[in-house]
Amino acid sequence: MTLTTTEQQHFAWLARGFGRTDYLPLSPADLVALSRTGSFVDKYQGTHLFREGEPAVHAYVIEKGEVELYRTSSGRRRVVARAGEGNVLGDIAMFRGEPYISSARAIGPVRAFRFDRDKLMPVLMQHPVITLRWLVAGLGQLEATQRRVLRLMSRTVKEHVAALLIDEADGKGEVHLSQSTIAALLGASRQTVNEALSELRRNGSVETGYRHIRIKDQDKLGMVARHEKLPKDS
Repeated sequence: MTLTTTEQQHFAWLARGFGRTDYLPLSPADLVALSRTGSFVDKYQGTHLFREGEPAVHAYVIEKGEVELYRTSSGRRRVVARAGEGNVLGDIAMFRGEPYISSARAIGPVRAFRFDRDKLMPVLMQHPVITLRWLVAGLGQLEATQRRVLRLMSRTVKEHVAALLIDEADGKGEVHLSQSTIAALLGASRQTVNEALSELRRNGSVETGYRHIRIKDQDKLGMVARHEKLPKDS
């Protein structure tokens, strides 16, 4: 099988999603094998890559766009995370042969590569470099989750909110998250998130409006996130 130039570009991108790229590069044979394990899918806003409780027969790597991961309890949806370019989704459940533990819904247009478990498993057994790169990527995501848990254990709600705003801001300093989503991501109440945002607004770190949050002072917001004392005029 020979890949076209466009296909080579797609799978070169895909290779970057699997762990560090400064060692164990994927060979042309690895890329060809990887290309046989699934296909690219496009989703529009509000549609799902997968739903909680469905059999996990696919895993996904996001090429473009963002998705929110949520769980449903007593008929209410609770957002537990957001994922963007390069994130691998659903692979743990897929490897374990268990149902997905959450739903993945597109926030806007999303393009992702969908791996088929039955096609992927033989390739992983025959191509150890792909397997090791996937392992490194998975461990990286696990480490990021552990760091987040540790931060949650040692910060105030205001510090959590400040850190989350820094992480989620776009190039213009705008954060496209509702207060209810921020509360769900931090495991806090909407009231405490609202109070934290009010404090950040008063010290000049951010400005807020209806469904609108913009960072005004990145340095000051960073000081709040790091539990550093602000200047007296703040």
